[in-house]
Amino acid sequence: QVQLVESGGGLVQTGDSLILSCAASGRTFSSYTMGWFRQAPGKEREFVAAISWNGGMTRYADSVKGRFTISRDNAKNTVDLRMNSLKPEDTAVYFCAANLVVFTRVAREYDYWGQGTQVTVSS
Repeated sequence: QVQLVESGGGLVQTGDSLILSCAASGRTFSSYTMGWFRQAPGKEREFVAAISWNGGMTRYADSVKGRFTISRDNAKNTVDLRMNSLKPEDTAVYFCAANLVVFTRVAREYDYWGQGTQVTVSS
């Protein structure tokens, strides 16, 4: 069982940077693929980024590639999402998620989810 708590969201302006953090409980954190997803009002939850259990593989949505960076620290049980050059279309609730089985961008493959943190980018 893994419990996830996101932090770091807030209100920023276009072009600003923000770092989201996800703190995980549980001794097996290092075994999990970790992902970040987001959901804007009236839209479906969408994939943002994923990182494999040892950080050796990362994957990004085309919309954030080159602007966002996912990283993890297995010693601290944390996964971060560094977001640069933020745009109004990045406004959403951002969720951290974990799954033990596959390295994937598919939300339904993730077993554990945080409560989300709001990111609002003003124009």
